[in-house]
Amino acid sequence: MTQLKRIVVSGGGTGGHIYPALALIKALLNKYPDLDVLYVGTETGLEASIVPKAGIAFDSIKIQGIKRNLSLENLKVGWYMLTSTRRAKKILEQFKPDVVIGTGGYVCAPVLLAASNLGIPTIIHEQNSVAGLTNKFLARHVDIIATCFKEVEQDFAKYPTKIRYTGNPRAQEVVQIEVDKEAIYHQYDLDPTLPTVLIFGGSRGAPAINQAGLAALPMFENKKYQVIMATGQSHYDDFVKEQPHRFSNLTQNIKVVPYIENMPELLNVLDLVVCRSGATTLTELTALGIPSILIPSPYVTDNHQEKNALALVNHQAAIMIKEEDLTGEKLYNQIDGLINNPSQIEHMAQRARQLGMPNAADLLIKEIENLM
Repeated sequence: MTQLKRIVVSGGGTGGHIYPALALIKALLNKYPDLDVLYVGTETGLEASIVPKAGIAFDSIKIQGIKRNLSLENLKVGWYMLTSTRRAKKILEQFKPDVVIGTGGYVCAPVLLAASNLGIPTIIHEQNSVAGLTNKFLARHVDIIATCFKEVEQDFAKYPTKIRYTGNPRAQEVVQIEVDKEAIYHQYDLDPTLPTVLIFGGSRGAPAINQAGLAALPMFENKKYQVIMATGQSHYDDFVKEQPHRFSNLTQNIKVVPYIENMPELLNVLDLVVCRSGATTLTELTALGIPSILIPSPYVTDNHQEKNALALVNHQAAIMIKEEDLTGEKLYNQIDGLINNPSQIEHMAQRARQLGMPNAADLLIKEIENLM
């Protein structure tokens, strides 16, 4: 096996594609301090701001996603695919990577296709339980298909010898974070002797979860557990302004905040989480063995969040409430019933932990090294 010297990583569009890539890069640099890393994304995606802030070299191509219905925009997509593949080929020829890895999003298509055409070893990483369009397209061209859910393997059934069940590198990153629990308790004004529940709808918040959570707040007053609700920055001021009565007389065991800046650290003091079922979130929950009430977003491609959630529900690691069935009363009853049943909470925690892959980054790095 030759020494790994240069690597290209591509992924974008959502944090679910970007943060696993950053976790992998971090793990690679821990093992190979002299490794040259180049991240290829788009100028308009989240990766254009997140990746450079992480101190990683960044280059860009111009590409957009295909429309699922008949549209003239798809002609533009075809043109972008052709020109961006040429651009990606030039980037790769200049950088000369040993391996190219795609973590999802349409930006991966031209980058991984160019790498395959150049004979550079390639890996795609699929975080969800349902394969994305880009990864389905790339499956025939790449050397390895790394997965995080066993359920997704059916989407790559034509290429069984390429599939590797590695998990999500974010799991290993979260497990290895050093946490000062006393500082977390102080930051959120929490009582370390009480169980703690977090309700959130992602970094931007989710209106349906916010509405149900806010309706449930009075029911949580003076309970023998504490509840943190994160509304999302863009929703917080509106809720405070429109419903001041919900915020003015909250009891000590209820906290409402706009955003959680240090989510991995906070997760380490939680007993139960209510959230969406994006792949990265579920990776963090299972890595740390945290029981959850999952409310899948119904607005995602192929309803993949519900299928992600079912992977935990069927393993008794979580409970699912569909958004169409979500009310404040139902949310309260589920939370109160679980948090007051320590044996069920512990059972769910154990089952979640069994799904977690705390060495996921190491497994993916091993697959990279095997291609050398």
